[in-house]
Amino acid sequence: MIASPIDATSTPAWTALTAHRDELKSGGFHLASAFGTDPARADRFTLTAADLRLDLSKNLIDSTTMRLLVQLAEQVGLPGRIEAMFTGQHINTTEDRAVLHTALRADDAAPSLEVDGQDVRKDVRNELAKIDAFARAVRQGEWRGVSDRPIDTVVNIGIGGSDLGPAMAYQALSAYHGPIRAHFVSNVDPSDIADTLATLDPQTTLFIVASKTFGTLETLTNARLARNWLLAELKAQGAIGGGETEERKAISRHFVAVSTALDRVKAFGIDPSGVFGFWDWVGGRYSVGSAIGLSLAVTLGPEVFAEFLAGFAAIDQHFRTTPLERNVPALMGLLNVWYVNFWDARSHAVLPYCQHLARFPAYLQQLTMESNGKSVRWDGSPVTSATGEVFWGEIGTNGQHAFYQLLHQGTQLIPADFIAFAQPAAALVDGDQDVHDLLLANFVAQTAALAFGKPASQVRAEGTAEAIVPARVFPGNRPSTSIMADALTPGTLGQLIALYEHITFTQGTVWGIDSFDQWGVELGKQLATQVTPALAGDAAAIASLDASSRSLVQYVRAARAAKA
Repeated sequence: MIASPIDATSTPAWTALTAHRDELKSGGFHLASAFGTDPARADRFTLTAADLRLDLSKNLIDSTTMRLLVQLAEQVGLPGRIEAMFTGQHINTTEDRAVLHTALRADDAAPSLEVDGQDVRKDVRNELAKIDAFARAVRQGEWRGVSDRPIDTVVNIGIGGSDLGPAMAYQALSAYHGPIRAHFVSNVDPSDIADTLATLDPQTTLFIVASKTFGTLETLTNARLARNWLLAELKAQGAIGGGETEERKAISRHFVAVSTALDRVKAFGIDPSGVFGFWDWVGGRYSVGSAIGLSLAVTLGPEVFAEFLAGFAAIDQHFRTTPLERNVPALMGLLNVWYVNFWDARSHAVLPYCQHLARFPAYLQQLTMESNGKSVRWDGSPVTSATGEVFWGEIGTNGQHAFYQLLHQGTQLIPADFIAFAQPAAALVDGDQDVHDLLLANFVAQTAALAFGKPASQVRAEGTAEAIVPARVFPGNRPSTSIMADALTPGTLGQLIALYEHITFTQGTVWGIDSFDQWGVELGKQLATQVTPALAGDAAAIASLDASSRSLVQYVRAARAAKA
């Protein structure tokens, strides 16, 4: 039985942090002076976790801040909560489930772990072996299409965690792409799958349908469209005849599934041997290291996928065993609490200075906001403080020419995480290191500009007309964290993802919320099933709608009728 959460706002540390925040504000704390009076500040606030180097020194903190944040973590029971997660206790209280995405990437030397009568380590090893064997069979041409041609394209059909993780990782690891290419379809807008299918050869395409329940409306709709396209195109090309037996054979060679609903998968036409499973203790947004990553294992190779999982495991080990004073995910999660609850920050920017991480901010949106966008605690009582923040971002330097104006001179406090790598993600066209140096120069310069700003005296000294001096002043004192590694590899990508998983978990623990359910996504999906027949003209369904929804439906029907 999981105990009720401790109210963080009633702890001595919370009270002390409130007073400390007031002291920093009244004392005119500014990062420029903090660095000026403390030559060792950068060294003291730079930490490492596995291959990641994190510079926290440009945050609105001092040693007292960090000490009090650690005390807050201790007083809300973060260490015990971490151990409860890793040992399989049912910390997902509203669904009465363990939370064991960490078990997906534990190495073979990890001790056995039995949860609810199941040997979790054994189950994971067996499924990973199945993924490994299938990926090798496809890559080596042993698994072929119905016309005996090898597979050269994989289409992952999923949504949410069944799409965002694999799609982001595939793009991030483009330096590891091989002859088998991947596409990702998620949106129920028919344009998404139509645009993808238009470029493909059905005889060499493999579809992976990723849905735990095999009942997700968007995923099953796209899978049905893909199946219809495959059969029609194969018949048109003379690759199969029109009989049911040939159709089922084609589906069994061109469709596999990641699901636990074997009956539904079989009814769709997918052979049970082509089904890869995972468990109810794996939440969708935490599932990229499970069979949901099958598309990565096939297209990048099982060795790359294993390195990816090892990266997760390195941060898992750090988070579980490192004292809070040096525990990077815990400290970063506590810093987020510091800004949300004590500085009224409402959003958080993630700014990768790496083109291949273009989808990383979108991935983090689901991870963080679906996890911590809650207004009740894990025992059902109302939260006692603000929770969650809007995560958003864009790759640098593109973002500099879009929204950095708001970061530098706007009225909102927006903490930002800057991510960069010492080595370029891809070989430079002409070997000119200066190009990557220009990218990193912008990465460093932007964090410095946010922290230190540009005072009016400096603006005037440059000869600026007095009337426009205020417009050219940068106030500085804008917080940022710099995250670096040597290169973007499968291992460092896994480390980055695990880092943010545990940051999110830390915040949820302080706020007393269940970061592993997502009931907030259900209502809209339920209502959509009621609206669908209305769009088709069902009078009773139209009458059941509220006035606004009815008006929208009637507009759509009228527009279609006019075109017809």
